This record gives sequence, structure tokens and C-alpha cells, in this order.
Amino acid sequence: MMKNIFLLFVSAIFISSCSLDREPETTLSDRDFWRSEADLRGACNRLYIDLPGFLTGRGHDMRSEELVGTTPDNISSGNRSIPETDADWTDPYNKIGVCNNIIAKGAHIDIAEGTKNRWLAEAHFFRAFYYFDLVKKYGDVPLILKVFTNTSDPEIKKGRDPRETVIQQCYTDLDFAAQWLPDVDQTSNDWGRVSQSAALGMIVRIGLFEGTYSKYHKLTGGDSRSHLKRSIDAAEAMFKANKHSLYPSFQNLFYFDGEGRKNKENVFVKVYGPNGISNAITWHNQSASKATQATITRQMIDNFLYMDGLPRLQSAHYKEDIKMDDIFDQRDPRLKMTVFAYKDISFKDAEYLPFDNVNHAGFGYPIKKGYMKEEYDSDSKETVDKMIIRYAEVLISYAEALYEYNGKIDNTELEATVNTIRNRSGFTTKLTNEFVSTHGLNMLDEIRRERIVEFIDENIHYDDIIRWKTAENVLPQALLGLLFNAAESAKTDKELNYRFTDASGVYNGVKVYDQPNIYVIETAAGRRFNPQRDYLYPVPTYEISTSNGNIEQNPNWK
Repeated sequence: MMKNIFLLFVSAIFISSCSLDREPETTLSDRDFWRSEADLRGACNRLYIDLPGFLTGRGHDMRSEELVGTTPDNISSGNRSIPETDADWTDPYNKIGVCNNIIAKGAHIDIAEGTKNRWLAEAHFFRAFYYFDLVKKYGDVPLILKVFTNTSDPEIKKGRDPRETVIQQCYTDLDFAAQWLPDVDQTSNDWGRVSQSAALGMIVRIGLFEGTYSKYHKLTGGDSRSHLKRSIDAAEAMFKANKHSLYPSFQNLFYFDGEGRKNKENVFVKVYGPNGISNAITWHNQSASKATQATITRQMIDNFLYMDGLPRLQSAHYKEDIKMDDIFDQRDPRLKMTVFAYKDISFKDAEYLPFDNVNHAGFGYPIKKGYMKEEYDSDSKETVDKMIIRYAEVLISYAEALYEYNGKIDNTELEATVNTIRNRSGFTTKLTNEFVSTHGLNMLDEIRRERIVEFIDENIHYDDIIRWKTAENVLPQALLGLLFNAAESAKTDKELNYRFTDASGVYNGVKVYDQPNIYVIETAAGRRFNPQRDYLYPVPTYEISTSNGNIEQNPNWK
């Protein structure tokens, strides 16, 4: 059953060295542990080792219309079934169990209260982190804040608590963390441990998600405005602290020179450390060995504005694509920092050909953002830290939360958020209220668009379309890929099964686009989304069957 993860009859507890990059080396019995600050710190080290990274959790997140792989994604296409067991449920609960154990056992250590709370705050932070992950996927979930000491405890089989109750506990945990965690500058010699900034950044993220989810899904039992206000207040506390700023280069942000505290955009990261620590080395998400796993859809490409600040079909710069590189003409500079050109020799002579199935998973646009060839690293493996929260997210989340809370946003606020992010990449056309009015745009759509293009392949977009309640509109549509130009292609149209739009943008009798020769990756006929069901994950049947009926399935999953 699910709760057996909390039966922490721990016969051994692991103590690791001060480094977060190394596995624990020493084993002591539980009764001989929990005596000193070193013990508490060592227990907290487990939280960082278990933090999802490039190879755990979702590397390339293909649950939305953002990315495609070599085969259709079951969540994106609406073709998943109810699992018997699911790591999306059990893994967070296992990690919450570790947090609960630290909080319960660490509270009794005889050390100064401030010192003790500094370490307990780490466990409170991670407990909120994993409970939020559960709520995003399942909605109501059992809220467990204790360590079970025997199998007869009735809470082992308790039912689901309302999502609002769980989220309020997340806020309580994060408020405690923000009070007791060190300032981010104090972590410089201990890089990777959570700080006050990380706690505030999580409140920004949770408040925006719950505020908009509650608003657009018309939830009862919670106040969407109170969640938005939590997000706004946390962002403003970060601004007041003045510890973060955008990294000067959008492209270099994702490479080696974007690591560590010297990069003020880092708010919360998983550290991989220098070469030579065997447990820390991994393949980077965009190393050559991983680049074949996912590509970007045409839908995402179309979100990039032209240099006049207008969308594709409104801009005077727009012209129908003839060659692959036509998509870059007069576009937001981030597009060419995100997608490889037809022949891109600006990055270690890496070359990509359209429709080369070695380099193009799913025949979408190849991802340049964060791309690293293995030879950059003497050990042929990548060790760049994984950014989980960066300051750009705080800025754009603040802009969105302000607009959702007030129904408006002034130009000063836009300048400090959206336009600051644009300027970093060389996109100098400003988003203002006057610009939106003059061109008949929608301000909320433009703020959301900014979020989409800035965070491609950063595990954000699926959560966004869930909270915006737009998944029902974007996921059942055909997924589109590259422009086919025979002169640029390594394959013939016959080899590609003639999967292209015709002169009218039609494929198989259905109009899917407004121009010809766009590759159709998946047709709408093979995709579905049930808005009465698919905004939540199905609860694994094992959890239901072992709870004495206390845990019920999410609506319309049978």
C-alpha cells in the first residue's frame, strides 16, 4: 500500500560528507544518530541526492504540444490508461517520508534552536516541493505529516485531503523555510543547498499555479485571489532582497559559464559539480546522445514574435517559408538560440539536416538551447547544474499574477518584467498597454506567450496549459513539424510518406495549417483530450485497493 513508505523502522541512517555530490559513506544505527548538527545536516543531504535531475523525473517533457519524440506520448495524445502502480505517486511520497523523518527526529536534537531550524527548514522546503508535485497531478491527495511507528495506525489508509488543505500546508512549510534558511549569498561556499530565495521562488510558483488553476477550473473550497496574492508578495520579497538578476546571455545561461552563485539568475538548482566525481556525472539533457530524443513542434515556433513585436500572421515581416531558415527572418532572437538552423556552424560546427532521422526525433525542430557536444568535457560527460527555478520565471510569473489579480498591469511593471527578459536576448520591441491596444492584442495572451518562448524545454509548459485550462484546445490538434524542402532534405517526400500539408494547408482532407509542405507528425484523429477527465492523473489502482476504499479514483477514470 502507499503508506508503507512511511513505516520508517529505520535500522540505519546514512551520514554523508559535506559535499552534496557524494553518496553517504558511513552507517550508524538510528538510536545513535540524531545527536548533533552534523547528523542533521547529513540526513538533509539525502534530500539533494534524491532531487530529480537530468536523467530522473522528466528530462524532455513531452506531455504537451511543446515537444515530440520518436513515438507519441501517451499523456500528450490522450491515450494513457489507469496504472496499477505509478512512480508519479510513490516517488514523491517516499521523499516526503524522508522529510517527515528528519522533521520528527531532528526536533529532539539538543542544539541551539536557530541552528536546528536552519536544517529542519530544508526538510520543510522539500516536503512542500513534493506535495505540490502531487497536487498538480492528482488534485486531492492524502496529507501525511508524521512518521508511522506501527502498522495499526489508521492514517496509513487515510483518504485524500482537499487540495486546498495540502497547498496551505505547502505555504506553511515554505514560510518556515523562508524564515530559517540562509540568505543565498551565504550558500556560495555550499552551492546547491536551498536558501530563502528558493523558498520564496516556490511560493511564487505555487501561488500562481493554484490561483490560476482555481480561477479557470472554477474550484470551490479555495480563493484564487489569495493564492495570486501569495505569489505576488513572495516575488516582491525577492525584489526587495535584491539578490538575483538575469544572466547577461540567454544562450550561455544553459552552458558551463551559467553555473554556480556567480550566475545570479539561479534560484534553485540540482548540482552536478565538477568532472571527476563519478556519482555526479551525467549526460546533459541536450548532449549529442540526448538530442535525438526530442524536437520542438511548429506550434511552439509560431509563438515567437517578429521583431516588430507582432505575431506571425499580423506582422509585416511575415512571409511563407520556402527554406527552413526562413523561420528566423526578423524574429525574436531567442528563436535562433532555441532552434538549430539548417546549417548551423556557430556552435562547434554542429550541423543538422531536416528530415535526417538520426538527428531529428519526430521530425520537429532540433533543440539548440542548452546543446552540448560531449567533447566539450574531458570526461565526455556533462556536469552542468540543472536549473529548477531561475529568476526569469519569478519575473514573468509576477507579471502574470499581477494581471490575473488586478485585471491590468501598468507599463512600469511590464518594463521590469517582460521587457527586461526580452532585452536580455536582444529583442528590443517593448510590450506596453499602448502597443497592445494599437494592434488589437490581448495583454494576458502576450504575457503567456512570453512565458512559452522563454521556457521551452524547461518542464514548465505542460503545467501551464493545465492551469490555464487550455489543454483541451491545444492537445487534440495535429502536431506539426518541419518545413519540407527537397533541396534541404536528406530524405525524399516518398520516404517520408508524403506527410505534408498541400497548397491550402490541408492534410488527409483536414486543414491543419495555413501554408504548404509542413510535416504532419501526428494527426488529430489519433489525439484526444477529455476535459472532464484528463486535467488530473488517474490514481493507481494499488493505492485504491489497499486503502480500504478511503482513496477514490479521480473523476471519469474507469
